[in-house]
Amino acid sequence: MFRGESRFGIVDIGVAESVILAIGASFASRFSHDCSNRSAFENGCAIMREFMPDSEDLPRKPQLDSADSSSAAPSPALGTPSEGELTALILCGFVLFISVVMLVRNYGATVDNFADSSAYTGLASAIRHWDFHGIVIKQFWGLPYAMAAFSRITGLSDRTALLVFSFVPSVCAVLLARHLWDGWIAGYFAILNFEWIQRSCLGGSEPLFVCLLFGAFASVRRQRWTLAALLASFATIVRPLGLFALLGIGIALLWKRDFRRFTAVTATGLAVGILYSIPLAIHFGDALATVNSYHSKQWQGGWLFGFPFYAIIKGTILYPAPWTNLILSFGWIFLVVLGTIVMAKSSEFHAYCKSHVVEAIFLVPYLWCLFTYNYPVWARSNFERFAIPILPFVLLALCRQLPKDRRVLWGLGIVSPLLAASSALGVISVANMLRSVIR
Repeated sequence: MFRGESRFGIVDIGVAESVILAIGASFASRFSHDCSNRSAFENGCAIMREFMPDSEDLPRKPQLDSADSSSAAPSPALGTPSEGELTALILCGFVLFISVVMLVRNYGATVDNFADSSAYTGLASAIRHWDFHGIVIKQFWGLPYAMAAFSRITGLSDRTALLVFSFVPSVCAVLLARHLWDGWIAGYFAILNFEWIQRSCLGGSEPLFVCLLFGAFASVRRQRWTLAALLASFATIVRPLGLFALLGIGIALLWKRDFRRFTAVTATGLAVGILYSIPLAIHFGDALATVNSYHSKQWQGGWLFGFPFYAIIKGTILYPAPWTNLILSFGWIFLVVLGTIVMAKSSEFHAYCKSHVVEAIFLVPYLWCLFTYNYPVWARSNFERFAIPILPFVLLALCRQLPKDRRVLWGLGIVSPLLAASSALGVISVANMLRSVIR
């Protein structure tokens, strides 16, 4: 499910990020009139040609998970950013982001006060000591379990464990995106979204979730179904909408009539789910405690998901926000809606979905949840964060219009982390710091 998070500081950097969003949106808008053109996905679907022996016939003869028939790793299109370049781009962003934070505040204190970081470290400590007194269940426990295990093995603090499970999965997720789709898609995925950068550098469940999710997709393409189910199961206990990927794996195997593997992946998912639920049942009397914690009186009719865009519009009316934040939020909404329209109209994207059934089964209900999330407080303000897992699909749909220019990629790779850090800290705090430096 989606969950809103509290943020500290003043966040009014919307104009700056809107400029970045405008680069993608302005190119994307030109694409809406010819989205059925076959060449629109020639770069984004290059990955399919590495797997499929008859890639020339892809639009005419798509076959279920035919892209999964190869055991060889896909090779992104020539000329796209390499793994080394992407790693350098990410690490450069990390250094810039952390440097700005350290100039204004204590980095450790910033991590502790950011979003749900303190909740995750508190849960990790409780798991490590197996003492749940005073614990209020809100977040899923997948990330805290990983943090607790890491802290117990290494002797490092829970905060350090949180950062490790933010930095490392963030890098791995981008590199997996390169192998799944394209180097340009992976590059822009790494730098466009401020929420992704912030949670990669200050802690959050998104990097681990996306890394596990993309790892499951990559395993499906290599026909390592049990491993894919294990990764999707782990993703689900980090953020529950990973369940769509797990369901996709099962449906794909049923469609193939591969009942032996279906039994194996079902057993894998059930084993992870049961092991996750046992401590909740013992200590809280509710095996589905984390699921049941997703409840609010603000849900229309008591449902977590409602009518498309209803909560977004209602939240915009009931909870005033600076116009810069509104531009930022609706910029992301526009970009995702435009990408969804292209996905719906393009025969090439339909063929892609038929060839990558697991990804399609994850994507479609996730988009529905994204647009129908029935919590007005967060539906608009956190849209950018909620859109992170499906951003590569949006970029794939609009890939023809992505600037294939390293000057643009690296320019944004330098500017975005600086603006993301300013957004996390609050523009006033950064402005005061700059004044003190100038004086």
